[in-house]
Amino acid sequence: MTDKIFDVTRRTFLDRVLMATAGSVMATATPWAAIAAGAETAGSGKVRLGVIGTGDRGRALIQNIAKTRNCVVAAMCDTYAPNLGKARKWAAGTPEFSDHRAMLDARGLDAVVIATPLHRHAQHTFDAMDAGLHVWCEKAMARTIADCGRMVERARARGKILQIGHQRMFHPTYLNALRRVKAGEIGSITQIRASWHRNNAWRRPVPADSDDRRINWRLYRESSAGLMTELATHQLQVGNWFLDGVPTRVIGSGSICFWKDGREVYDHVALIYEYAGGRKVIYTSLLNNARYGCEEQIQGSKGTIEPELGRIYQEVPARALALQRMQADVKRGHKRTIPIGGATWFPELPVTTPGESLGWGEYDETMLQFEGFGEAVRSGKPLPGLLQQAYYASVASLLGEQAMDRGEAMTWPTSLVTV
Repeated sequence: MTDKIFDVTRRTFLDRVLMATAGSVMATATPWAAIAAGAETAGSGKVRLGVIGTGDRGRALIQNIAKTRNCVVAAMCDTYAPNLGKARKWAAGTPEFSDHRAMLDARGLDAVVIATPLHRHAQHTFDAMDAGLHVWCEKAMARTIADCGRMVERARARGKILQIGHQRMFHPTYLNALRRVKAGEIGSITQIRASWHRNNAWRRPVPADSDDRRINWRLYRESSAGLMTELATHQLQVGNWFLDGVPTRVIGSGSICFWKDGREVYDHVALIYEYAGGRKVIYTSLLNNARYGCEEQIQGSKGTIEPELGRIYQEVPARALALQRMQADVKRGHKRTIPIGGATWFPELPVTTPGESLGWGEYDETMLQFEGFGEAVRSGKPLPGLLQQAYYASVASLLGEQAMDRGEAMTWPTSLVTV
């Protein structure tokens, strides 16, 4: 698939998703994608969604829902009035509530979208499902592994859809990357290096009418696991997805290393997730250096795929000895000799080939995941495979937190619910 073919606009977006997921191997690895891409237009009326939580993320979701062919925001709720005021720009005239139970009691909804602080996800899910509604919930699923399991069980008991926001599973570049991995283009994957690095405090100004723990809930243990649940969850899902499994154990180290401002969650984490066969996901996230940003480097015996950058790199010409590559670069004037360890020693630096594009365009994976959710609600059938991916990603992130807190290796739980 060339750049030209994959450089899509929204008009051809769905067709490209279907193209990327065509074939039996991909159908097994991404059973949700083709169903979501084939979502029907609003012939039988749009799915009516009530949004609980209209902060920054909730408002971004409202904008994406507005782009869908089969969903509409029919109500919205937030306990903080300024958030509702800001959301009116995107959902003017929509009924507003300050209490989510009042919104549920008002009826007129098919499902709810939950974009509240992490520690509220489980209770909001239970309340919505007990009211007979389906649920789309932001990642991570819940603050504890036990609550993640209870959300799965409640959905099963009530016969409702539970979909979690992992939009990379709908992203054409990621789908194309997985297709090329499944085709064997980078050989056997033995390691994935994932990182999410930023250079900011992650702390928001506190308005006079609110308080720090409400506005900066991501910085406190009672309401968040910090980097692990707010960022790492996405990339741990990618790790599980591309390695086609779950980790056997995790070791890690976390610290409040730079932003010593009273926060309780780590601002610097480094973990190793071990998978069967000795494979690994190496994960780092920090808040005081953005040089390497957000990326997953999927490394195989024949090449490397970097989905966030949309590039695939072949090992060739890396088969040449590092010393020979260095000598060639020096002859071309691309490098100077480095006098470390003696005049004849050269460091083994990364392959510098430009690689090949995986495709890049005006993708809108967040919109597509809502179209998929709308299709699931209409049919009463969840998109296959999605909840399992989300559940295992949340468990992995919370298990990593435990490994760092305890300073010991944590094995994959054997008491998880069946998804």
